[in-house]
Order: sequence, then structure tokens, then C-alpha cells
Amino acid sequence: VREGENAEKAVFEKLLRDHGPEANKSLEFVRGISSNAAMSSDFIRNACAEYRSKMEYGYGAIGADLKRVVALIQAGGPARIYYVSFGSFDTHVSQSGQHSQLFNQLGDAVQGFIMDLKRIGRADDVALMTFTEFGRRVKENASAGTDHGVASPMFIAGAKVKGGFYGKHPSLTDLDVGDLKMSTDFRSVYATMIKEWMGFEDTKSIFYGDYPTLGAFA
Repeated sequence: VREGENAEKAVFEKLLRDHGPEANKSLEFVRGISSNAAMSSDFIRNACAEYRSKMEYGYGAIGADLKRVVALIQAGGPARIYYVSFGSFDTHVSQSGQHSQLFNQLGDAVQGFIMDLKRIGRADDVALMTFTEFGRRVKENASAGTDHGVASPMFIAGAKVKGGFYGKHPSLTDLDVGDLKMSTDFRSVYATMIKEWMGFEDTKSIFYGDYPTLGAFA
């Protein structure tokens, strides 16, 4: 959500308020989208500003973002999917220290998120999934980091998740030209979330293929 200055908001609201129905249907459609965006922005801003919680989310942006998600759920937001991003894992240099800090931030944020959902009575209604654009190679490079790789872990967390390891455990010796070998197609994880969690059966129509689910939910 772009916050904007008060003066900008006032001008934008005046434009939406002072103009009636447009003869041009395309402009009418754009105006409707703009009006909806403005109302949604106000809802998000107010829900996040009014939310109070004593749960600790750790430090860093990921904790603040997950806290905002709980605020929107508590406020009755209609969205079924919330997406937040957390960067700086592309560690070509000095990986060890960076990864330690990043995973500490992520762990604290996820713990706060799950505990806060439990506090407001919504833990059974929410599942969290993590994914990344690419993995890391196994061998350290000359700069004490790792370069772009192929396979990468994904995590699913929530009160309804059946905990455990899904797929074949990766080997550090049986590699694919220096990369971990992928054993579970990421589309199977997405299919698991869509079918097992969200209740949409026809995942084949989304992925143009049949990807088995993992049985990850109780």
C-alpha cells in the first residue's frame, strides 16, 4: 500500500468524488478500480493502525509484515491469500553470518505470527507456506558465499499441518553438477495448498498437469 501525502490523498479523493458516471466505459471502469483501491487502502491502513498485540515478532521487516497480516485477518479482511516478501538471501559473499541473522529474523517472525493467530482464535484457519526463486549451490565460492542453485526447501506451517519431512532427503554427495537434486516438484507443494487446504479439487486445470499432493494436512 502506498501511503502518500495528505495533500495527494485529498486531491485523489476529490477527483473520485466530483466526477459522475463517464460516457467512456473504459474510464468508468478505471474510476471504479481506483475507488475500490482507495477504500481498500483505507481499510488496510486503519486495521493495521488499530491492531494491538503483545506477541513478539522479533526485529526486521518480515515480522512487521506478518503482524500486519494478522491485523487484517482480525479485522475481517476478505482476502484468502496474503503474500509477504523477505529478501537478502542471495548471498554470494559472506553467507554464514548473513544467513544466521536472516533465519533468526524469519524464525522469530513466524513464531510470533503463529502465536498471535492462536491468541485471536484463528490458528486453525491459517496455513503459511514459504518459497524462494532459486536455491543455492552446495560448494562455497571464493567469496565465502554460494551461487545460484536449483533445488530449495519449502516450509508449510500451521495448526492443521501434519509435521514432518516430505520428499526424499537431499544428499550432499549425490549431486547434479554441483547442485542438490530436486526430489519433489514445487507444483506438488502448490497443489497441496490449493487442494488440501483451500479445497479446490481441479488443480490440473491450473498447472496443466497432474501433480500429486503430499498429504500434509490433518
